[in-house]
Amino acid sequence: MNGWVVAATVLIGAGLAGALWGVVAGSLARRVLAQNLTTSVACPGLLLLAQGYARPSYVDVALLTALLGPVGTLVFARLLADELAEGPRGATGLTWAAVGVSAGVVVAVCAATGPGRAMVKVLVVGALLIGGNLVASRALAGGYRAVGEARDE
Repeated sequence: MNGWVVAATVLIGAGLAGALWGVVAGSLARRVLAQNLTTSVACPGLLLLAQGYARPSYVDVALLTALLGPVGTLVFARLLADELAEGPRGATGLTWAAVGVSAGVVVAVCAATGPGRAMVKVLVVGALLIGGNLVASRALAGGYRAVGEARDE
């Protein structure tokens, strides 16, 4: 067991414990936010595991998760917009913590990977993960409600 695997274990364990707590003890808004958190934890965890086990195929799984995770959150935000509007707003601290962790993991894995095709793939995963997390969190906070209202007119 090396440092990469230990870091992945800590990240995935802590993140999924927090997501499980949000699902079990939370309102609808907190449960949807916990779903978004699982993506924000699974992707960096997979990048760390890919480096720790020297398995580049894990980066492909992280890429797929970075693409589909925020899309799932956006679907929930759209379908549950009325119910989410009644709930409490704000998870900016959690969003920026997830962005910071994701950026730190991407930088560390890029430094260990070195220049090349693998580094470009890790950077794409990081950009998709961070961008998707910010967009999905903004949608959950009701930031795009005006777009829906303009379309309904």
